[in-house]
Amino acid sequence: MYPEQMVAPMRQDLVQEGFTELRTSDEVQSLLSKKEGTVLVVVNSVCGCAAGNARPGVKAAVKNAKTPTHITTVFAGVDKEAVATAREFMMPFPPSSPCIALFKDGEVVHMLERHHIEGRMAADIAANLVAAFDEFC
Repeated sequence: MYPEQMVAPMRQDLVQEGFTELRTSDEVQSLLSKKEGTVLVVVNSVCGCAAGNARPGVKAAVKNAKTPTHITTVFAGVDKEAVATAREFMMPFPPSSPCIALFKDGEVVHMLERHHIEGRMAADIAANLVAAFDEFC
C-alpha cells in the first residue's frame, strides 16, 4: 500500500476535474450494481503511464459533449477493497492498472487495459474514449 501523502496529488488530479472517488467496496457496489445509465471507472495508479497518458487522456475525454452519467475513480495500491470490487465488475478483463472501463446499464461496454494505455499519447486515449462516449452515452 502506498502512503496517502504520496498519492494525494494523483487523486486530486482527477477529483479536481469532477471525478468521484470510490474508496470503499460498498461505494463501488452501490454505484455499479444499479445497472442503469453510464459509469466511467478509472483505476488510477502511481505508475508513469497513469500520469503521462491515462489521467491526462481521461481528463481531456470528459470535456466531450457526450459523457458518462458518472465519472469515478478507484486507486490501485491504496483503496484495496474498492479496487477489488471494481475489478469484479470488470470481469472477464484481467486486473490491470491503470485501466479505464465504461459501463452501460451495469455491463462493461468499453475497456482500456494497461497495454492499451502504455506507449500511447494522452490525445490517443482521449480520442478512443470520446468515440466510446459518443457511441454509448
